[in-house]
Amino acid sequence: MLSSTLDRCRELAHPDIANFSISVFILLGILVSYLPQHHKIISRRSSRGLSPMFVLLGTVSATASIANILTLPESTRDMGCCREIGRFACAAALLGVAQIGIQWTCFFFIMLLFLIFFPRPTDLELESDEQMPTWKEAVLVLSGSLAFFIFTFLGSIVMVYAAPLHLRGWANFLGLLGALLAAIQYFPQILMTWKLQETGSLSVPMMCIQTPGSFVFAASLAVRLGPGGWSAWGLFIFTGLLQGCLLVMSLGFVWRDRKAAKAAKDQNGSANGNGNTAGEGHGEQTPLLGNRSGSGDA
Repeated sequence: MLSSTLDRCRELAHPDIANFSISVFILLGILVSYLPQHHKIISRRSSRGLSPMFVLLGTVSATASIANILTLPESTRDMGCCREIGRFACAAALLGVAQIGIQWTCFFFIMLLFLIFFPRPTDLELESDEQMPTWKEAVLVLSGSLAFFIFTFLGSIVMVYAAPLHLRGWANFLGLLGALLAAIQYFPQILMTWKLQETGSLSVPMMCIQTPGSFVFAASLAVRLGPGGWSAWGLFIFTGLLQGCLLVMSLGFVWRDRKAAKAAKDQNGSANGNGNTAGEGHGEQTPLLGNRSGSGDA
């Protein structure tokens, strides 16, 4: 065990520049991919179209994912090597942890924006749209997210210091839970988007970036953690598949709406053209009518 740890530390002491560059690119890509979703909610000043269960399960899944990679023996071993290697090598070794940390932070921010800009319709609007989530559901999203965060935080501390022999089992449990929640996460959102027949405040550019990015990220983690870290990178394969389904449906709605808007524009243009033609004919008769009226007055 000690020999394998020393070998791993020696390996991390000389990071591969190509892998480091790719990992940094992925980290920045994760950050950039969430910005369209943040911007859309803020610019619309509404989170209408986002399912409360999608936000809750996404936040909980991201929390399970960051707790999973922090408690995996492979990750704790790499973090322990930071005492023996340089700062640059340590930063390169922990980029996988940083990537998942960025993802958790960005999704947690989505949860906060969901609450801040949650639409509060009038009673009349509630009667006409009973399928829309209520403010009570939005508060439950926050409560559930915070409760699970406390649960994983305390549970991880107990496992690290009181039951280290069960640490891998705890990490795999969190990884499996995160994968399961990630799979379930997209079903409520797919259902809500289908019911609304529009994307609402759900960002299509975000999904266009994240769908292929999930598979790239999974491959990056698989290379870094190896087969033993399957519970970490497997999560993103599930996410990519389901997000791809939501993306295809959303693109279909966007394409339909654009065709409808173009058809309406063409119809209005045609109607305006007919109206102008009629107006020009009336304008040619008006001076004659005015002359006749003037001659009669005279």
